[in-house]
Amino acid sequence: MTIYSVNDPEFAEFGKVLTGYDTSELIEAMKKIDMPAEGVAYEPGIDSLEACGIMSELGDNAFGGMPIQLGMCWGYNKSLNCLEYHRNSEINIGVTDFVLLLAKQENIIDGELATADVVAFRAPAGAVVEVYATSLHYAPCMVEDDGFRVAIVLPKDTNTDLEKKPAKNLEDQMLWARNKWLLAHPDSAEAAQGAYVGLVGENVSI
Repeated sequence: MTIYSVNDPEFAEFGKVLTGYDTSELIEAMKKIDMPAEGVAYEPGIDSLEACGIMSELGDNAFGGMPIQLGMCWGYNKSLNCLEYHRNSEINIGVTDFVLLLAKQENIIDGELATADVVAFRAPAGAVVEVYATSLHYAPCMVEDDGFRVAIVLPKDTNTDLEKKPAKNLEDQMLWARNKWLLAHPDSAEAAQGAYVGLVGENVSI
């Protein structure tokens, strides 16, 4: 598949690159966290990352004074597997280049999204990449064999455990964690764990 850059005009409907931030301290802190033996790890908030100066800057500026969390997604991945969205933007910052597989909420029709609608974007190391609330996304894809480390900045408590309530509509069936609506591919581990299956077509891989 074609892999665009987050600096290409094609990215404008999915997100934008934020300027004015120094990510060097954060990147050094991320490098100190060991890689998983295999697969992908995710922590919503990591103390050593939240101690970096950029934490308060992103909360005050990028999130307009809202309480945030700064965690990380890291490991080894080249496949789509799932797509998720939140009620707000998400910010990603990579130690190395990485690829985001993205789609638009408007392409969810009757609870299904065709994987043919997924678009790939490569983000350069250190860039502060905002992914809009209307853009579905999931675990980044690595571009180097030694994996990826990507900081994930979101409103406080996003992606944490949630006591599920009775569904009022189809979207409620996609609610997988706090502020996290998830559409899984039938071949994914998440589908096997009971996640809502809503991706139709090939499980895209880069």
